[in-house]
Amino acid sequence: MLGALTLLLVYQLIGEVIVLAAGLPVPGPVVGMALLFATLAVRGEAPAWLREACQQLLAQLSLLFVPAGVGVMLHFKRLGAEWFPIALALVASTVIAIGVTALVMQWLRRLIGRDGP
Repeated sequence: MLGALTLLLVYQLIGEVIVLAAGLPVPGPVVGMALLFATLAVRGEAPAWLREACQQLLAQLSLLFVPAGVGVMLHFKRLGAEWFPIALALVASTVIAIGVTALVMQWLRRLIGRDGP
């Protein structure tokens, strides 16, 4: 487990270094995750020890929502004061995401020449 966590943190560190060196407007962990994905894609599969450690981390994923919930409660007054723009942004972004997903799906279906489900 320690080796797998070390590997994940090394990829995160590499992502942070790349982002800082290149000045990319992307979080370092996202770049690190993309690099890990590329490595595993080239390799063909994830080793069992890495897969096992990731399953353990995913089992505890709900704990990561605690800080976000605390943050929401700290700004409860502000949320109450600005509820309309927040609700509008949530609804609009959801509608846009669904629309873009539908357009991309249509484009991909045409690209691969498949019209049925």
